Amino acid sequence: NVNEVIANRAGVALGGGKGAGRVHPNDHVNKGQSSNDVFPSAVQIALALGTTRQLLPEMRALAQALHALADRTFEDVKTGRTHLMDALPITFGQEMGAWAYQLEECQDRLEALQPRLRALPIGGSAVGTGVNVPAGFAEEVVAALSQQLVSQFTASVNPFSRMAGQDCAVECSACLRAVAHVLVKINTDLRWMSSGPLAGLAEIQLQALQPGSSIMPGKVNPILPEAALMAATEVIGNDATIAMAARSGNFQLNVMLPLVADKLLGSIALLAGACDATASAVAGFTVNHEHLQANLARNPILVTALNARIGYDAAAAIAKRAYSEQRPIIEVAEEDTDISRAELLSLLDPARLTGFNRESG
Repeated sequence: NVNEVIANRAGVALGGGKGAGRVHPNDHVNKGQSSNDVFPSAVQIALALGTTRQLLPEMRALAQALHALADRTFEDVKTGRTHLMDALPITFGQEMGAWAYQLEECQDRLEALQPRLRALPIGGSAVGTGVNVPAGFAEEVVAALSQQLVSQFTASVNPFSRMAGQDCAVECSACLRAVAHVLVKINTDLRWMSSGPLAGLAEIQLQALQPGSSIMPGKVNPILPEAALMAATEVIGNDATIAMAARSGNFQLNVMLPLVADKLLGSIALLAGACDATASAVAGFTVNHEHLQANLARNPILVTALNARIGYDAAAAIAKRAYSEQRPIIEVAEEDTDISRAELLSLLDPARLTGFNRESG
């Protein structure tokens, strides 16, 4: 085990040979420690550093990429959708900004978790009581760790809870699961928006990275969103495993900690990679403006803007006629109401319905 390896290496460094006994694995190396407090502490350290140094930087980079995309597409109006059905207009900028905000809230959750992850049960010894641990040992260890790792750690005020339970692990996994859900949302929408080019939505084009089929020439698939989706889906599965393992502790120890640690560290790595893949996907994002404008002009839901003037039933009749005749809403409304074309142009302006003011920006 680790104690024996360290004892041998220390013995050699002191001028003896391996197994010479100058440094004892238990009496010296493991003095004041137990695997029952060391292992949970090591896992918490790995999670704290993994989330802050591996995952959060990738999340911030993706959020910045989404904000940049939102700024670039803020005036690009598209048909909104609820229940996968046409709804009132929205801008791409508003849609991308929502994604960025979701991701930033996930960052907040992971950052709020850090104080609990960094409170280590070191010094708890075998069952949390601190047997054979000298006074001040835990404080000295966390001070040394903080200095060596250039990251602040503290001694838990209740090592019993950190050793017997894995609540911090469950909370961490829940935060990771939330990130995974956001990535599923973003990448699912990207796949829908880029579907086509003829029989899908075809609202956007993602960068073509490789041929999409070995049998269908010219087919290009959204491989980066699909890779991110698979990674995020695995994280959600890992969370279920972690929940089951974390609740399986008995009395003063959870023997499933190795499984919890493996799945959590795997989830951190998966999400970091998925954020990077998603950022690469949105970097090659272009809007199909002409197609969007044609769809907007025929969107029967634009008639919602006339509710206050002509009432719901009359507006619904215009929408049904426009849809059945495949004509722009404004043409049918001009025929079926006494509202002037100039006023209709203003009332049915998709940009106005998004709340975006072109004059003020």
